[in-house]
Amino acid sequence: MIPAADSALRPARRRLGSGAVIIARRNPLTPAVTFMLAFDAGSAFDPPSHPGLAAFTARMIDRGTADLSADDLAEEIEGRGASVEVTCNRQSLIVACTCLVDDFETLLTLVARMAHAPAFSLDQIELRRHETLTRLAQDRENTGTLATARFFERLYGERHPYAHAPRGTSDAIETLTRADLFAFHQARVRPALLTAAVVGDLDERAACDALEAALGGWPDADAPDRILPPVSPPALRDLSVIRVPGKAQADIAYGFLGPGRLDSGYYAFWVMNTVLGQFGMGGRLGENIRERQGMAYYAYSSYDAHRIPGPLLVRAGVDPGNVERTIAAIDLEVTRIATHGITPEERADAVRYLAGSIPRLLETNAGIAQFLISLEQFGLGDDFDQRLPALLSSVTVDEASAAASALDPARAVVAIAGP
Repeated sequence: MIPAADSALRPARRRLGSGAVIIARRNPLTPAVTFMLAFDAGSAFDPPSHPGLAAFTARMIDRGTADLSADDLAEEIEGRGASVEVTCNRQSLIVACTCLVDDFETLLTLVARMAHAPAFSLDQIELRRHETLTRLAQDRENTGTLATARFFERLYGERHPYAHAPRGTSDAIETLTRADLFAFHQARVRPALLTAAVVGDLDERAACDALEAALGGWPDADAPDRILPPVSPPALRDLSVIRVPGKAQADIAYGFLGPGRLDSGYYAFWVMNTVLGQFGMGGRLGENIRERQGMAYYAYSSYDAHRIPGPLLVRAGVDPGNVERTIAAIDLEVTRIATHGITPEERADAVRYLAGSIPRLLETNAGIAQFLISLEQFGLGDDFDQRLPALLSSVTVDEASAAASALDPARAVVAIAGP
């Protein structure tokens, strides 16, 4: 964790001629270093004909370059006691590495090469294709995955980039070609769409120099489109049921659209949702559905906003016989918070809980690196970690209650998967 005496991050920052932004923050409390390369290349940028292409591309990044096989890469990384993980969400494709400080430049050069010039060899494509199709088959038997996927599809509309599951569909994966991978990689995994962060016991200027050198052979002056289309959620309650025979549990995904990350109502909505379904054992939802009525194995809500309005998603796992009662209980809690708002005590608890979670976000190099990338992506400023508690504390009871007043069960999207 960053020392308390200097809690403001204020990293070194440099924008390269290629368009890439690189950030470095020294953390002398650990002999390790973590660096991340985050590209605006998530599943929201999949071509409409190829859902799952971004996630598949991410799974191929560590499977060999023109001069190193997948086994060669694994041996080089594992031989140094390092780890490399490539992940893909709706917004970003992220390559992350944790290693010893002494191995930083060697592994940075290696990982930059992996990201810049993956081989996309046919044998590795077929291996990943088989693995992905197996996971998709497993997803079709997972009630929680099915309910959540249907929720996103109905909330955002089938044609919106956020509507499809990041892993895609079996049909799209079966027909995906090597040319598709090269085309997506060339279009989206490029410096103009890159934010890179390094955190560890390194001189910040030297770390930026190393990042610039590693990316130096990857010229790119264009800035491809990062804008996603607007969202038009259903005007009326949207209820869908997915039958999954033989399951002992049903899963419910229920919710609404909330503000975008940079919208003025973001902090009030965040505080309100914490009261509704996050604080303690799941906020009001957990207290009612799980603790008081004992109807659910779990019940909570989450709120995840990016550059576009983000979902307030209520999740509950229940006995199939309790589905209707659980949905009625969710409706009740949503109506109650929308009609009566939150109390001063709930507002104080939520703000204290959220502010108290900030140091936990910055306990590891990886957490700090991810936080720094978010600051850059949203233009929040280098001292945002110090300003965030005040931003949360400035949310009043009335503002959080006003955020809740926008919730209406008559316009909820509800997806149920189970027997």
